Amino acid sequence: MLEVSNLNKRMGGQVVIDGLSFEIAEGGIHVILGPDGAGKSTLLDIISGCRAAESGRVTICGEEMTVTSLDQKRRIGYMPEDMPLYEDMTVQEYLVFIGEAKGVSPEKLYKNINSALELTTLDTVSGRLIKKLSAGEKKLLGIAQAMLGNPDIIILDEPTASMTRIQKACFEDLMGKLGRIKTVIIATRSLSALDGLCEDLMMISRGKLIAHDTKKALEEKLCAVKTLTLTVRGSEESIVSALESVGSVTDCTFSKRSGGTVSVKIEYDTDRDIRDEVFRAFAAVNCPILSMETTTLTLDDVYMKLTGESDGKGGKEK
Repeated sequence: MLEVSNLNKRMGGQVVIDGLSFEIAEGGIHVILGPDGAGKSTLLDIISGCRAAESGRVTICGEEMTVTSLDQKRRIGYMPEDMPLYEDMTVQEYLVFIGEAKGVSPEKLYKNINSALELTTLDTVSGRLIKKLSAGEKKLLGIAQAMLGNPDIIILDEPTASMTRIQKACFEDLMGKLGRIKTVIIATRSLSALDGLCEDLMMISRGKLIAHDTKKALEEKLCAVKTLTLTVRGSEESIVSALESVGSVTDCTFSKRSGGTVSVKIEYDTDRDIRDEVFRAFAAVNCPILSMETTTLTLDDVYMKLTGESDGKGGKEK
Protein backbone atom coordinates (compact mmCIF):
# COMPACT_ATOMS: atom_id res chain seq x y z
CA MET A 1 0.00 0.00 0.00
CA LEU A 2 2.71 2.49 1.02
CA GLU A 3 6.44 2.52 0.30
CA VAL A 4 8.95 5.04 1.66
CA SER A 5 12.34 4.90 -0.09
CA ASN A 6 15.50 6.61 1.22
CA LEU A 7 13.64 9.68 2.46
CA ASN A 8 15.71 12.69 3.61
CA LYS A 9 14.71 16.08 5.02
CA ARG A 10 16.50 18.95 6.75
CA MET A 11 14.79 21.77 8.64
CA GLY A 12 16.61 24.73 10.13
CA GLY A 13 19.93 23.17 9.27
CA GLN A 14 19.08 20.02 11.24
CA VAL A 15 18.59 16.54 9.81
CA VAL A 16 14.98 15.58 10.59
CA ILE A 17 14.55 12.56 8.32
CA ASP A 18 17.70 10.53 7.65
CA GLY A 19 17.51 7.91 4.91
CA LEU A 20 14.18 6.41 6.02
CA SER A 21 12.94 3.38 4.09
CA PHE A 22 10.06 1.04 4.92
CA GLU A 23 6.93 -0.55 3.48
CA ILE A 24 3.42 -0.76 4.90
CA ALA A 25 1.00 -3.46 3.79
CA GLU A 26 -2.64 -2.82 3.00
CA GLY A 27 -4.99 -2.87 5.98
CA GLY A 28 -4.39 -3.02 9.71
CA ILE A 29 -2.99 -0.57 12.24
CA HIS A 30 0.61 0.55 11.81
CA VAL A 31 2.22 2.48 14.65
CA ILE A 32 5.22 4.82 14.39
CA LEU A 33 6.81 5.14 17.83
CA GLY A 34 9.22 7.96 18.58
CA PRO A 35 9.90 10.68 21.16
CA ASP A 36 9.47 14.40 20.52
CA GLY A 37 11.94 15.43 17.85
CA ALA A 38 12.24 11.96 16.31
CA GLY A 39 10.82 13.19 12.99
CA LYS A 40 7.36 11.58 13.23
CA SER A 41 5.30 14.65 12.31
CA THR A 42 7.62 15.63 9.45
CA LEU A 43 7.44 12.08 8.12
CA LEU A 44 3.63 12.13 8.22
CA ASP A 45 3.56 15.53 6.50
CA ILE A 46 5.67 14.11 3.66
CA ILE A 47 3.65 10.90 3.37
CA SER A 48 0.42 12.89 3.16
CA GLY A 49 1.81 15.31 0.56
CA CYS A 50 1.70 18.35 2.84
CA ARG A 51 5.49 18.81 2.79
CA ALA A 52 8.19 17.99 0.24
CA ALA A 53 11.21 15.83 0.99
CA GLU A 54 14.69 16.84 -0.12
CA SER A 55 15.29 13.42 -1.63
CA GLY A 56 13.71 10.00 -1.71
CA ARG A 57 10.25 8.86 -2.70
CA VAL A 58 6.86 8.06 -1.20
CA THR A 59 4.63 5.85 -3.32
CA ILE A 60 1.07 4.70 -2.74
CA CYS A 61 0.12 1.59 -4.71
CA GLY A 62 3.13 2.26 -6.93
CA GLU A 63 2.29 5.90 -7.71
CA GLU A 64 4.49 8.67 -6.33
CA MET A 65 3.14 11.15 -3.79
CA THR A 66 4.18 14.79 -4.20
CA VAL A 67 2.83 18.08 -2.85
CA THR A 68 0.92 18.52 -6.14
CA SER A 69 -0.48 14.96 -6.37
CA LEU A 70 -4.16 15.73 -5.87
CA ASP A 71 -5.39 12.26 -6.83
CA GLN A 72 -2.95 10.64 -4.40
CA LYS A 73 -3.88 13.10 -1.63
CA ARG A 74 -7.54 12.06 -1.99
CA ARG A 75 -6.49 8.57 -0.97
CA ILE A 76 -5.31 9.87 2.42
CA GLY A 77 -7.19 11.23 5.43
CA TYR A 78 -4.77 13.10 7.71
CA MET A 79 -5.05 14.44 11.24
CA PRO A 80 -1.88 16.36 12.23
CA GLU A 81 -0.99 16.68 15.90
CA ASP A 82 -1.98 20.37 15.98
CA MET A 83 -5.20 20.08 14.03
CA PRO A 84 -6.34 23.44 12.58
CA LEU A 85 -9.95 23.99 13.63
CA TYR A 86 -12.28 26.90 12.89
CA GLU A 87 -13.56 27.42 16.40
CA ASP A 88 -16.49 29.70 15.52
CA MET A 89 -18.01 26.95 13.38
CA THR A 90 -20.18 24.20 14.78
CA VAL A 91 -18.99 20.59 14.49
CA GLN A 92 -21.46 19.97 11.65
CA GLU A 93 -20.49 23.16 9.78
CA TYR A 94 -16.80 22.32 10.04
CA LEU A 95 -17.25 18.82 8.67
CA VAL A 96 -19.36 20.17 5.77
CA PHE A 97 -16.61 22.70 5.02
CA ILE A 98 -13.87 20.03 5.13
CA GLY A 99 -15.91 17.57 3.05
CA GLU A 100 -16.55 20.19 0.37
CA ALA A 101 -12.86 21.18 0.39
CA LYS A 102 -11.97 17.52 -0.18
CA GLY A 103 -14.37 17.39 -3.12
CA VAL A 104 -16.80 14.91 -1.61
CA SER A 105 -19.90 14.85 -3.81
CA PRO A 106 -23.08 16.38 -2.31
CA GLU A 107 -24.96 13.09 -2.50
CA LYS A 108 -22.24 11.37 -0.39
CA LEU A 109 -21.23 14.23 1.90
CA TYR A 110 -23.95 14.09 4.55
CA LYS A 111 -23.90 10.29 4.66
CA ASN A 112 -20.12 10.54 5.22
CA ILE A 113 -20.56 13.15 7.94
CA ASN A 114 -23.29 11.27 9.78
CA SER A 115 -21.21 8.08 9.76
CA ALA A 116 -18.10 9.93 11.04
CA LEU A 117 -20.10 11.66 13.78
CA GLU A 118 -21.62 8.40 14.95
CA LEU A 119 -18.33 6.48 14.93
CA THR A 120 -16.55 9.21 16.90
CA THR A 121 -19.55 9.67 19.28
CA LEU A 122 -19.72 13.34 18.31
CA ASP A 123 -23.28 13.04 17.00
CA THR A 124 -24.58 14.39 20.33
CA VAL A 125 -22.53 17.62 19.95
CA SER A 126 -22.84 18.17 16.21
CA GLY A 127 -24.52 21.56 16.75
CA ARG A 128 -22.00 22.80 19.34
CA LEU A 129 -19.41 25.46 18.56
CA ILE A 130 -15.94 23.94 18.26
CA LYS A 131 -14.53 26.41 20.80
CA LYS A 132 -16.83 24.88 23.40
CA LEU A 133 -15.57 21.33 22.85
CA SER A 134 -13.16 19.66 25.27
CA ALA A 135 -9.61 18.93 24.13
CA GLY A 136 -10.49 15.26 23.74
CA GLU A 137 -13.58 16.07 21.66
CA LYS A 138 -11.42 18.21 19.38
CA LYS A 139 -9.15 15.21 18.83
CA LEU A 140 -12.17 13.10 17.91
CA LEU A 141 -13.30 15.84 15.51
CA GLY A 142 -9.86 15.70 13.87
CA ILE A 143 -10.32 11.95 13.40
CA ALA A 144 -13.84 12.51 12.00
CA GLN A 145 -12.57 14.94 9.34
CA ALA A 146 -9.79 12.51 8.39
CA MET A 147 -12.46 9.88 7.64
CA LEU A 148 -14.38 12.08 5.18
CA GLY A 149 -14.09 11.13 1.53
CA ASN A 150 -13.60 7.44 2.27
CA PRO A 151 -9.76 7.50 2.04
CA ASP A 152 -7.71 4.33 1.65
CA ILE A 153 -5.16 5.44 4.27
CA ILE A 154 -5.95 7.25 7.53
CA ILE A 155 -2.99 8.96 9.23
CA LEU A 156 -3.29 10.17 12.83
CA ASP A 157 -0.59 12.08 14.75
CA GLU A 158 -0.86 11.66 18.55
CA PRO A 159 -4.61 10.99 18.40
CA THR A 160 -5.14 10.03 22.06
CA ALA A 161 -3.43 13.07 23.61
CA SER A 162 -5.90 14.93 25.89
CA MET A 163 -8.55 12.20 25.63
CA THR A 164 -10.45 11.02 28.70
CA ARG A 165 -10.63 7.33 29.56
CA ILE A 166 -14.09 7.09 27.97
CA GLN A 167 -12.88 8.86 24.81
CA LYS A 168 -9.88 6.52 24.59
CA ALA A 169 -12.24 3.55 24.82
CA CYS A 170 -14.27 5.06 21.94
CA PHE A 171 -11.04 5.56 19.99
CA GLU A 172 -9.95 1.94 20.53
CA ASP A 173 -13.34 0.69 19.36
CA LEU A 174 -13.20 2.94 16.29
CA MET A 175 -9.66 1.86 15.39
CA GLY A 176 -10.66 -1.77 15.75
CA LYS A 177 -13.34 -1.20 13.11
CA LEU A 178 -11.22 0.97 10.79
CA GLY A 179 -8.24 -1.38 10.93
CA ARG A 180 -10.34 -4.11 9.31
CA ILE A 181 -11.23 -2.01 6.26
CA LYS A 182 -8.56 0.73 6.03
CA THR A 183 -4.82 1.17 6.34
CA VAL A 184 -4.35 3.17 9.55
CA ILE A 185 -1.02 4.83 10.45
CA ILE A 186 -0.68 6.26 13.96
CA ALA A 187 2.28 8.24 15.31
CA THR A 188 2.80 8.30 19.07
CA ARG A 189 5.46 9.07 21.65
CA SER A 190 4.17 6.34 24.00
CA LEU A 191 3.07 2.89 22.95
CA SER A 192 1.09 2.25 26.14
CA ALA A 193 -1.83 4.33 24.84
CA LEU A 194 -2.12 2.03 21.81
CA ASP A 195 -1.00 -1.25 23.34
CA GLY A 196 -4.13 -3.18 22.46
CA LEU A 197 -4.28 -1.83 18.89
CA CYS A 198 -0.74 -2.04 17.58
CA GLU A 199 -0.14 -4.76 14.97
CA ASP A 200 2.81 -3.43 12.97
CA LEU A 201 5.37 -1.27 14.78
CA MET A 202 8.10 1.07 13.55
CA MET A 203 10.52 2.67 16.01
CA ILE A 204 12.26 5.83 14.82
CA SER A 205 14.84 8.02 16.53
CA ARG A 206 16.52 11.17 15.19
CA GLY A 207 14.97 10.55 11.80
CA LYS A 208 16.24 6.99 11.46
CA LEU A 209 14.36 3.70 11.51
CA ILE A 210 15.75 1.54 14.32
CA ALA A 211 13.24 -1.35 14.32
CA HIS A 212 10.26 -2.50 12.23
CA ASP A 213 8.28 -5.69 12.69
CA THR A 214 5.04 -6.95 14.15
CA LYS A 215 4.53 -6.01 17.78
CA LYS A 216 4.64 -9.68 18.78
CA ALA A 217 7.93 -10.29 16.94
CA LEU A 218 9.55 -7.21 18.47
CA GLU A 219 8.43 -8.26 21.93
CA GLU A 220 9.97 -11.69 21.41
CA LYS A 221 13.24 -10.22 20.10
CA LEU A 222 13.61 -7.14 22.28
CA CYS A 223 11.75 -7.85 25.52
CA ALA A 224 13.62 -11.01 26.48
CA VAL A 225 15.47 -8.91 29.03
CA LYS A 226 13.88 -9.05 32.48
CA THR A 227 14.34 -6.67 35.39
CA LEU A 228 14.74 -7.11 39.12
CA THR A 229 14.13 -4.02 41.23
CA LEU A 230 15.71 -4.05 44.69
CA THR A 231 15.82 -1.77 47.68
CA VAL A 232 19.18 -2.38 49.33
CA ARG A 233 21.03 -0.98 52.33
CA GLY A 234 24.67 -0.50 51.33
CA SER A 235 27.08 1.45 49.17
CA GLU A 236 27.01 1.45 45.37
CA GLU A 237 30.53 0.01 45.33
CA SER A 238 29.44 -2.99 47.42
CA ILE A 239 26.36 -3.48 45.24
CA VAL A 240 28.44 -3.46 42.04
CA SER A 241 30.85 -5.94 43.63
CA ALA A 242 27.94 -8.27 44.47
CA LEU A 243 26.42 -8.07 40.99
CA GLU A 244 29.72 -8.89 39.29
CA SER A 245 29.33 -12.42 40.64
CA VAL A 246 25.87 -12.83 39.05
CA GLY A 247 26.70 -13.87 35.48
CA SER A 248 23.44 -13.11 33.66
CA VAL A 249 23.18 -9.45 34.76
CA THR A 250 23.54 -7.15 31.74
CA ASP A 251 22.95 -3.70 33.27
CA CYS A 252 21.98 -1.94 36.47
CA THR A 253 20.73 1.53 37.40
CA PHE A 254 20.90 3.20 40.82
CA SER A 255 18.85 5.89 42.51
CA LYS A 256 19.43 7.12 46.05
CA ARG A 257 16.82 6.83 48.75
CA SER A 258 16.64 8.19 52.27
CA GLY A 259 17.98 6.32 55.31
CA GLY A 260 21.07 4.97 53.58
CA THR A 261 19.14 2.76 51.14
CA VAL A 262 19.64 2.47 47.39
CA SER A 263 17.11 1.46 44.73
CA VAL A 264 18.74 -0.85 42.20
CA LYS A 265 17.19 -1.83 38.86
CA ILE A 266 18.95 -4.93 37.50
CA GLU A 267 18.48 -6.22 33.96
CA TYR A 268 19.21 -9.84 33.11
CA ASP A 269 18.81 -11.98 30.00
CA THR A 270 18.00 -15.47 31.22
CA ASP A 271 14.75 -17.33 31.89
CA ARG A 272 16.34 -18.72 35.03
CA ASP A 273 15.09 -17.28 38.34
CA ILE A 274 18.13 -15.41 39.66
CA ARG A 275 16.63 -14.17 42.94
CA ASP A 276 18.34 -16.78 45.12
CA GLU A 277 21.67 -16.06 43.44
CA VAL A 278 21.22 -12.29 43.91
CA PHE A 279 20.26 -12.79 47.56
CA ARG A 280 23.41 -14.83 48.27
CA ALA A 281 25.62 -12.33 46.40
CA PHE A 282 24.31 -9.39 48.43
CA ALA A 283 24.55 -11.36 51.70
CA ALA A 284 28.21 -12.07 50.92
CA VAL A 285 29.02 -8.32 50.88
CA ASN A 286 26.77 -7.58 53.89
CA CYS A 287 24.15 -5.58 51.96
CA PRO A 288 20.65 -6.40 53.27
CA ILE A 289 17.90 -6.59 50.62
CA LEU A 290 14.79 -4.83 51.94
CA SER A 291 12.55 -5.50 48.92
CA MET A 292 12.74 -7.35 45.60
CA GLU A 293 10.38 -7.24 42.59
CA THR A 294 10.66 -8.99 39.21
CA THR A 295 9.29 -7.38 36.03
CA THR A 296 9.68 -7.73 32.26
CA LEU A 297 10.69 -4.80 30.08
CA THR A 298 7.94 -3.31 27.93
CA LEU A 299 8.48 -2.16 24.35
CA ASP A 300 8.41 1.42 25.67
CA ASP A 301 11.26 0.50 28.05
CA VAL A 302 13.22 -1.15 25.26
CA TYR A 303 12.66 1.86 23.01
CA MET A 304 14.10 4.17 25.68
CA LYS A 305 17.19 2.00 25.89
CA LEU A 306 17.66 1.69 22.13
CA THR A 307 17.42 5.45 21.59
CA GLY A 308 19.14 6.59 24.76
CA GLU A 309 16.06 8.63 25.66
CA SER A 310 15.46 9.46 29.32
CA ASP A 311 12.41 8.02 31.01
CA GLY A 312 12.23 11.10 33.17
CA LYS A 313 13.11 9.25 36.38
CA GLY A 314 16.74 10.28 36.53
CA GLY A 315 19.15 7.88 38.19
CA LYS A 316 22.73 6.91 37.57
CA GLU A 317 23.79 4.11 35.26
CA LYS A 318 26.58 1.68 36.09
